[in-house]
Amino acid sequence: MIVADRKPFDDIKAMLEGFERILIVGCGECVSVCMVGGEKEVEILASQLRMAAGKEGKKIEIGEATLERQCDREYLELLKDRIDNYDVVVSMACGAGVQFLAEMYDHKVVLPATNTRFIGVTEAEGVWAERCRACSDCVLAETGGICPVTICAKGLLNGPCGGTNDGKCEVDKGKDCAWTLIYNRLNKLGRLDSIREIFPAKKYSVQTRPGRRVHEAFKEKE
Repeated sequence: MIVADRKPFDDIKAMLEGFERILIVGCGECVSVCMVGGEKEVEILASQLRMAAGKEGKKIEIGEATLERQCDREYLELLKDRIDNYDVVVSMACGAGVQFLAEMYDHKVVLPATNTRFIGVTEAEGVWAERCRACSDCVLAETGGICPVTICAKGLLNGPCGGTNDGKCEVDKGKDCAWTLIYNRLNKLGRLDSIREIFPAKKYSVQTRPGRRVHEAFKEKE
């Protein structure tokens, strides 16, 4: 899932300076799971803004909405009857959701309330770890299912850098060396020969940006 953090309240408040009618839109997917932009977080931000405005003697109107997803046109269309009632929209989705919302309603100011961090997994309740850089050139088949591009602090494709010490990373001694993890995993799987493979330089040619993917079943409809 996509992991994000909420921007500091003072930053959000500063972005909204001068706006009187504010619509806060949450997302019920990834940012909801990591407790950043779901229904509850929309309520909290709205309350903070109301209290701050009250202390300053300002009059503001705040609307709240939480969509199933902000990365899907079908759900964004649910805002069409409400969005023109406001001067500005604050999106609490990831960067993709913020951009799609701004694209669909390009006559409206859309501001982000989150900082998108990475694609990751849930290691434990309230703990998320990065696992994928979406590089379009996956090497996990040869590295025992451990991504050196993401897990190695230096993103090395061919073995450890020489700074590893007792299986720890020289950049951050609190973290495991990615290539030690890869060696141990391949050894456990009886596939240690895979570590002898020399990867060529990363295929940046496959990293077309911005990416676009159309499922085979939908290509004829384009």
